[in-house]
Amino acid sequence: MRTDTPQVVRLEDYRPSAYLIDRVDLDVRLHPTATRVTATLAIRPNPAVPGQAPLVLDGDELVLKALAVDGQTLKTGEYEASPDALTIPHAPARPFTLTVETEIDPTSNTQLMGLYRSSGNYCTQCEAEGFRRITYCLDRPDVLSVYTTRIEADRDEAPVLLGNGNPVETGEVAGTNRHYAVWHDPHPKPSYLFALVGGKLGHVSKRFTTMNGRDVALAVYVEPGKEDRADYALDALERSMRWDELAFGREYDLDVFNIVAVSDFNMGAMENKGLNIFNDKYVLASAETATDTDYANIEAIIAHEYFHNWSGNRVTCRDWFQLCLKEGLTVFRDQEFSSDERSRPVHRISEVKVLRARQFSEDAGPLAHPVRPTQYKEINNFYTATVYEKGAEIVRMLKTLIGEEDFRRGMDLYFERCDGTAATVEDFLGAFSDVTGRDLSHFAQWYAQAGTPRVSIAGHHDPEARTYRLDFTQETAPTPGQPDKGPMVIPVVLGLVSPDGEPLAISCNEVREDGVFVFDKTAESLTFSNVAVRPVPSVFRAFSAPVKASLDLTTDALLTLLRHDTDAFNRWQAAQTVAMRMLAAASGGAPFNEAESVSLTGALRAFLERDAEADPAFAALVLTLPSEADIAQEIGSDVDPDAIHEARTELRRRIGRHCAEPLERLHAGLASTGAYSPDAASAGRRALRNVALDLLTAGDAAQGETLALRQFETATNMTERLGALGVLTTLPGRAREDALSAFEQSYRDEPLVLDKWFTLQAAIPEAGTLDRVRRLMKHEAFSLANPNRARALLASFAMLNQTQFNRADGAGYDFMADLIIRIDDLNPQLAARLLTAFSVWKMMKTSQKNAACSALRRIAGKPNLSRDVGDIVQRSLNE
Repeated sequence: MRTDTPQVVRLEDYRPSAYLIDRVDLDVRLHPTATRVTATLAIRPNPAVPGQAPLVLDGDELVLKALAVDGQTLKTGEYEASPDALTIPHAPARPFTLTVETEIDPTSNTQLMGLYRSSGNYCTQCEAEGFRRITYCLDRPDVLSVYTTRIEADRDEAPVLLGNGNPVETGEVAGTNRHYAVWHDPHPKPSYLFALVGGKLGHVSKRFTTMNGRDVALAVYVEPGKEDRADYALDALERSMRWDELAFGREYDLDVFNIVAVSDFNMGAMENKGLNIFNDKYVLASAETATDTDYANIEAIIAHEYFHNWSGNRVTCRDWFQLCLKEGLTVFRDQEFSSDERSRPVHRISEVKVLRARQFSEDAGPLAHPVRPTQYKEINNFYTATVYEKGAEIVRMLKTLIGEEDFRRGMDLYFERCDGTAATVEDFLGAFSDVTGRDLSHFAQWYAQAGTPRVSIAGHHDPEARTYRLDFTQETAPTPGQPDKGPMVIPVVLGLVSPDGEPLAISCNEVREDGVFVFDKTAESLTFSNVAVRPVPSVFRAFSAPVKASLDLTTDALLTLLRHDTDAFNRWQAAQTVAMRMLAAASGGAPFNEAESVSLTGALRAFLERDAEADPAFAALVLTLPSEADIAQEIGSDVDPDAIHEARTELRRRIGRHCAEPLERLHAGLASTGAYSPDAASAGRRALRNVALDLLTAGDAAQGETLALRQFETATNMTERLGALGVLTTLPGRAREDALSAFEQSYRDEPLVLDKWFTLQAAIPEAGTLDRVRRLMKHEAFSLANPNRARALLASFAMLNQTQFNRADGAGYDFMADLIIRIDDLNPQLAARLLTAFSVWKMMKTSQKNAACSALRRIAGKPNLSRDVGDIVQRSLNE
């Protein structure tokens, strides 16, 4: 584990590598505690770098066993070796071959970076800087090499051996019980895309024919006995491959594509060339063990990792500052895939909910950073919502600005021009500039400027002149290192709705025919002509830009949008805005505005009776109030989590009571019949049924408990069973505890299902939950060494349970601080991710702020603090 004080890495200091590695031949002899890795590197000086420099190869906790140049063993004094670096001061000033032999211990690798063992199987994770834990190398994304990998293992321990690229050879090691497999990847790649897997695995498979006739063998590998839970992942892979051909013209380029599911993984999945390694929660699914959300996540993440084959692998990043170039772009691509596979409006709302919950809060706190950072201390800490989700929003805005046809032309040019290279954001934008003739230098500020722009909009109607004016202003609050912000290029998709709900024709020179207004100044105004009555503006349709918008609309005007807007996103947003205004005010101590409460609950009842069954998935979203974390973010300072919880509970109660009759009808009428299907329409019906149950229970606890118990006991799928259990956790008493116990007994041998059980209990907003979490940590199925278990219980407590994590007595902060200190010695990446729960501490009331600050300082004072945690805690404290 790296505990040295990290050096600041700056974008402005980027220099090409003084050496290149054209070919990497690896011989990996797997052993649980003493794996031998022999790397033969074909190295040459980089002709683009004048002069001669020492050859410095990266390492991390390596043990060097042998070293040779062109077959000649180097003598002591001809090199310097430490666990973290290998230096040859006078490397040949010509092409040469370097042979490096190292020994590593996969079993003791609890960091889950490099080569490690998961449930007895060998696997790797090399992004961002894990390959240096396998062998000494130039572990940077702009050094691309052709890899050939020989993997050898005991046949009984690892009968399946997988590597990058195409299979070349298999065989037996004479006189032993060992066997080997050779894999060759013909496409040059950086070291972070290297992968191997060895172990006891079953699989499902099928053939795929690409658009140009290439025959590809597809396979998903899982633990033996779980093959029947991999079918959906395999189907999602096939659909992803076909979609990428149709939507982006991207064809797969190898003879095989393998996915492997492992149970111990720091991330969701990894796009290694031809061998994607997945956290098993994003592969395994059955109606009995997986929810509709699980199925949707599997589909999206399978697609995401496959799409990386072009946006990340064939075109990779010049340096880690360009991380958004592959991640943001690929998130956009997987969002488009899911939107085409499911309901585009529903999926768009779900995307924005995630963006606001994760990225907006990141922008508002001490961990704010640009989509393309200018410096970092630990790159692992920049796999963030800003890079991923906000990065995707930038690509979406670009498409809105230039139009669908030019966007496709620009993507084609980008892939053609940058194929086989390590590219930059400038390369990406340059392709679109070239196909459109546009100057995108101002738009590029989205990559450079941190923070969420706030756009204020005021409307003015002149009935005599029959004009309507919209005044726009924008500003972005200071963020760490960026006190002064300039105006951004913001595409505003808009429309006008009449008071009786009819769409109005737009007559305004600054607004394009497709409804797009490009807002790129600090303040601008739009004047619409031929507007006889004051309209209701519908702005940022489909959430056309990642901004916080403030409109001077009355509750009645907003509810007009809910009832009549042609844009589904803004219908949902109108209901959210009305609810948020009420919740923010009530959380600050003001009584509920009774008139607004009646208006909102009445509008929701009318919506239920008129529209809910036409699109149940959309209705479920409309009926779901802003989360407690969303409300806290809206308030922004002196936040009282208990008051927020009480206000949200009260509004749920009011909706549940006022809408009881249509909710009861929906809950009864949407009960599942027949075989389970994860398709979007069926999932939407189940989502609405669960939301109806939740609101009915909020309105009448006794009735809700009866309905929830019946649903829990009769459910034929995990979505409805878990939905009922979630409702029961809101009702203290014997029924809840009995249901939790019954669920545990039913699924005690299903780790991924028990994760859901842990999560539900960690999120219970009651004073006794902290003690419950402590007890659950002693459960036989819980392990701090497994990231899924730790995230299910501990991250859920810290990030979902606003009242108990942010307790006024500081007990929640102290509990998490103790665990972060403990986990830091096992898995620094996991500890750093848990630590981000503290990122909103400065928004809290004084008592919470003081307690959180004390906990953070205690973490900062830990001896041998990892670089991962040290970076986050210092930034959180602004030190």
